[in-house]
Formats: sequence, C-alpha cells, structure tokens
Amino acid sequence: MGLFDDAVPGGNISKPIIIAIGALLVSRMFAKKAPEGAGAPAQVPEEEADGGLAGGLGGLLEKLQKGGLGDVADSWVNPGANKPVQPNDLGSAIGNSTISDIARQAGVSEQELLKQLSVILPGLVDKMTPGGRVPTNREVASLLDLRS
Repeated sequence: MGLFDDAVPGGNISKPIIIAIGALLVSRMFAKKAPEGAGAPAQVPEEEADGGLAGGLGGLLEKLQKGGLGDVADSWVNPGANKPVQPNDLGSAIGNSTISDIARQAGVSEQELLKQLSVILPGLVDKMTPGGRVPTNREVASLLDLRS
C-alpha cells in the first residue's frame, strides 16, 4: 500500500486498522453512493469532503492540539524525530465516542485500536506532511487511496 509500507514499522498493517484510518481521516469523502451501474464512487465537492470522523488530517491534528498533545502532533508534522504517543492519551484527545465508533467499524476492541494507532499514526502523519505541510482532505484520500 505504498504510504503504509514507508510509514508503518515493518510495513505491515492489518485490514481493520486500514478501515480505522479510513474512518478517521477520509471515510465521508466516499459516503455518497455512486449511481447504480457506475463503477466509481460519486464525486463529492471539496466543501462537503469533511474527511471522516476526525475531520481529516487537519481535524485530527486539531483534536490532538486541543487534547494536550500539541507538541507530540507537531513532532509528527515537522521535520525531525517523531515523539511517541500513549494509547490512552491518544484516545482521550480523539474522544471516546469517536474511538468507539471506529473500533466498531473496524471490528476490533477500543484498546487494540488505540494500541495500533499509537504505533502507526506518528509515521503515517510524518509521511503525509512532507516539509510540514498538512494536505487537504482530497490529497489525504489520494495518498491513502482507500477506495479500492
């Protein structure tokens, strides 16, 4: 999966966590159904492309900032070493309701979801923000290419 291979330690990511990342960052971009018989998802205007349960990568970073993890999130975006994040801190910053929804969609426990996201998100955000620039929701969807 390209980006995951480069961002995830060992390049190995499970399907439930790919589902979770999609739900967190881009799922609503593809929420509108394509007309019957059409092979591709319907195009969603940028203003409606809210980027999933966290509001896209920018929304996730904002949640982390507001949740007291600003210095950690900044280390993922900016050049240099990525600071680690504890699963419980990540869950508190993202929000219990969002974590519950994502865990249910991915078919994993909340604890397992947070454990895996705490390992994957630092490298993934780092790879998605070269030069410290946060991509748009459309760019995130393209980078992750979760439609297939």
